[in-house]
Amino acid sequence: MLTLVPEEIEAYAQDHSTAVPPLLAELTQATQEKFGGLAMMLSGQVEGLLLQTLVASIGAKRALEVGTFTGFSALMMAAALPDDGEIVTLEISAEHAAFARSFFERSPDGHKVRLIEGPALDSLQTLEGPFDLVFIDADKAGYVDYYEAALSMLSERGVIAVDNVLWSGYVLDPKEDDGRAIAAFNDHVARDERVSHVLLTIRDGIMLIRRK
Repeated sequence: MLTLVPEEIEAYAQDHSTAVPPLLAELTQATQEKFGGLAMMLSGQVEGLLLQTLVASIGAKRALEVGTFTGFSALMMAAALPDDGEIVTLEISAEHAAFARSFFERSPDGHKVRLIEGPALDSLQTLEGPFDLVFIDADKAGYVDYYEAALSMLSERGVIAVDNVLWSGYVLDPKEDDGRAIAAFNDHVARDERVSHVLLTIRDGIMLIRRK
């Protein structure tokens, strides 16, 4: 788990947050067993609940996710959508997409999820807004492009949530490409006069963005 707070504080936060349903606990364990260290890419209980709360709080009906991985965050958000709501989730990896679909098919909220496989920028060009919540958690070099595409499709009340924006603290002095891409994205948003935003120190950093 990527987190910037001490492990005991993270555990305390988890213990005092709503538990994830059994299917998502199974998904988490299966992801760890199948994908090993890549399982750190799961958004996890606390961040998943934050996304779920955002969906419920803004009364979202349509959501968009850039980067499905194994489907944890998509199902967390889908649970807060109305029965006729939809979350469109984009994934480039055929292996990850197949794994996620196997859990979508078993979930009572799976009918709300539409997974599109392929490069996210290509998929984004085929979509029409508006979307009430957009969650970006994919390749870091693409963050600015994903953000600009998402902003163009964001509903009036919409929120964009972006993961990994603190990059384990290395945004202070990035020394590799992903860290530099995250720092550049953060600067891009900070200069964007179209939006208001807040950077939260949850997990590996999550930025919430809305139009002014």
